[in-house]
Amino acid sequence: MSAVIVSTLPDIRSLSLEELTSQLILTGEKKFRAKQVYEWLWQKGARSFDEMTNLSLALREKLFMSYRLPVIVLDKQQRSADGTIKSRFRLHDGHLVESVLIPVVADDRFTVCVSSQVGCSLSCTFCATGRMKRLRNLTAAEIYDQVYLVNEQCLETYGKPLTNIVYMGMGEPLLAYREVVGSIDRITSHTGLNMAARRLTVSTAGIAKMIRKLADDDTKVNLALSLHAADDVKRNEIMPINESNNLEAVVESLEYFYAKTKKRIGFEYITFQDFNDGLDDAEKLYRICRRVPSMVNIIEYNPIDNAPFKKSSEHRIDDFATYLRDRGIMVTVRRSRGKDIDAACGQLANKE
Repeated sequence: MSAVIVSTLPDIRSLSLEELTSQLILTGEKKFRAKQVYEWLWQKGARSFDEMTNLSLALREKLFMSYRLPVIVLDKQQRSADGTIKSRFRLHDGHLVESVLIPVVADDRFTVCVSSQVGCSLSCTFCATGRMKRLRNLTAAEIYDQVYLVNEQCLETYGKPLTNIVYMGMGEPLLAYREVVGSIDRITSHTGLNMAARRLTVSTAGIAKMIRKLADDDTKVNLALSLHAADDVKRNEIMPINESNNLEAVVESLEYFYAKTKKRIGFEYITFQDFNDGLDDAEKLYRICRRVPSMVNIIEYNPIDNAPFKKSSEHRIDDFATYLRDRGIMVTVRRSRGKDIDAACGQLANKE
């Protein structure tokens, strides 16, 4: 990565409306000007101060001299035959992150999967992002930018806006907690994108104390656990985070989350051939599901290079799903999307 010069000016999008108002008043501006600037930043997705055309040239120059407005830019895009669009974005400091637009046109459902960190510290063995060092958390504005730009892609390609957002891309959202919650505030606020919180899902590998904090902070979003194995021995093998946050601790935190929010828990479960896709594994998963109102998303594995796993056969996935459904568990089988592109998490960003 070539050297990148980063301005030392404060990021204007790190300021609350109240902070921005106070600072502009100190420079002699009227209070309503701050609201105008804020609308450009969070509703209209301004990429530069020059775009803020209802502000005077003098004010725009003042903003330019006082603040920076770092934005993410599209670096590379891949389009799958199934309609999936993978975008690699370059950040102001040169780092790369990914977002994926997943359309289900027949259901008018258009989901963006966003990243929350540059790289990841959890080292899950089946994940391309897990092979990258965690370099930093994304800012709330950088997460917001992913949503805003992919929404533009969605409108351009499908003539429809995004319907759902999942924090399931690069990184562990609950280890970037402040910025993730900040992005949720901006995305759901009437002064931002005004999306309903029930359309947002935060997915975690299982940080028990942060699951409890998410419940206590009453963010209104949905929660999904990237489970992928229903016993500690297997989960320790593929997800090192389980050694410090074992299944009992995590499930207790999910029970706490449900008690506080009354929101059904989602379990994400990637099946790996002859590892976690047997009926004995399904029974262990069933026992967890009995403890808290939940639904299971069984996900077909999208293989990455040099990983020790293969995707399960369709009949094993179907048998697994049937076992759970027969016992009253709500199950969705999600077939792999973007098989003809680098759609697995971290694949495209890992190419540089």
